[in-house]
Amino acid sequence: MSRDKYKNAVDDLIRRLQNSGYLSTQEMERAVRTVPREEFVHPSNRQYAYRDTPLSIGLGQTISAPHMCVIMCEGLKLKPGHKVLEVGAGSGYHAALCAEMIAPADSPTPGHVYTIEIVKGLIEFARSNLERTGYSDRVTLIHGDGGLGLPEYAPFDRILVAAAAPTVPEPLVDQLAPGGVMLIPIGGRGLFQELLMIEKDEDGNISHRNWGGVAFVPLTGKYGSGGMK
Repeated sequence: MSRDKYKNAVDDLIRRLQNSGYLSTQEMERAVRTVPREEFVHPSNRQYAYRDTPLSIGLGQTISAPHMCVIMCEGLKLKPGHKVLEVGAGSGYHAALCAEMIAPADSPTPGHVYTIEIVKGLIEFARSNLERTGYSDRVTLIHGDGGLGLPEYAPFDRILVAAAAPTVPEPLVDQLAPGGVMLIPIGGRGLFQELLMIEKDEDGNISHRNWGGVAFVPLTGKYGSGGMK
């Protein structure tokens, strides 16, 4: 399907994100324009693809609102060459945005995104979306417990977590590279979640900053709500 159908909607979305102060870099704008969000939503929701709202992708999961994807990508200061871990692949959209920023087509030093999804029913959905849109060479999709990270591929320059955890999973902190940054929502289901930025300096010291209230689906698995005792 031609993207011309969505051009005005994309333009409107970018204008709203810029006017709201969420989108501030040319690299982020290019990524939002390049990644076809309509290919990552449930087919019944394509007409709403460029509304700035979360949308159901089935199995109790959602694709995050565009402004939240932009906040996290901009906050992580993604650069070509970065190795990124995403916890919660969902439909694959956020991973594709990251890939556009760390491995653009003209980059001499492309990075790579590793994304983990615990909901088995979403794996094929995300994989087909990434393959169809040309990101499967820049994104490795893995079925597993994201709270455990991927020690075999660590360390990671950037980690983004797209589900709310009760506390910060220690394996993710351990797998963050010196000089690395992680963004993770902390809290219970629904309200009273906070987006936390975690930075590890070159000596391995950890610092935290609160980036304000958010609303994500809960993290599941060992470090999710109900997983830790």
